[in-house]
Amino acid sequence: MRNFTSMTLTYQNEFIDLCVQLGVLKFGRFRLKSGRDSPYFFNAGLFSTGMGIAAVGRAYAAAIASSDVAFDMLFGPAYKGIPLVTVTAAALADSQALDLPFAFNRKEAKDHGEGGQIVGSPLRGRVLIVDDVITAGTAIRESIDLIIAAGAQPAGVLLALDRQERGGESRLSAVQEVEEQFGIPVIAVVNLDELMQHMSGQGRTAELANMQAYRQQYGV
Repeated sequence: MRNFTSMTLTYQNEFIDLCVQLGVLKFGRFRLKSGRDSPYFFNAGLFSTGMGIAAVGRAYAAAIASSDVAFDMLFGPAYKGIPLVTVTAAALADSQALDLPFAFNRKEAKDHGEGGQIVGSPLRGRVLIVDDVITAGTAIRESIDLIIAAGAQPAGVLLALDRQERGGESRLSAVQEVEEQFGIPVIAVVNLDELMQHMSGQGRTAELANMQAYRQQYGV
């Protein structure tokens, strides 16, 4: 069994408990798009209550406060990134006294009214991308292209969960690939190490053993 030496922070423990309570994080056996059988599954689409999404915003704001990332505004890629960037901006204003602009994109550019693909503040300065997880990294790459095309600079990515899992034949995880390719930091509210530490503290040895075996096979 792995020995856990790092400590999860209060906001991380509260976030994990929230995810379990709302069914966002489940344990068992789940077939992923990759064909792998995972012992846990994370579905941010189930943050579907006012209380739940408000708590997510506070957790995202706390993760930003615990990092050293420098940025001027927030951007959320459609679709899950839209509520996430909105509630994160609100939480930063409420808990960190940071009143920052934010924006998100449409899947298809609007050809009437104000037109365009970006909703909210114009993309400018250093832009922090806010999303739920990185799988193939497609949404993040599209977001970076939009930011650069607008003359702004991608400053980093903020996620709910880093699975710390390599993709396909790569030696890197999707998070590491983004960091290496674009030279920007990726911040996660929790990663797999911290999730497993939390499970260990709760004495959930069966789930922890399954996660440890999965990590040994697919982890980075």
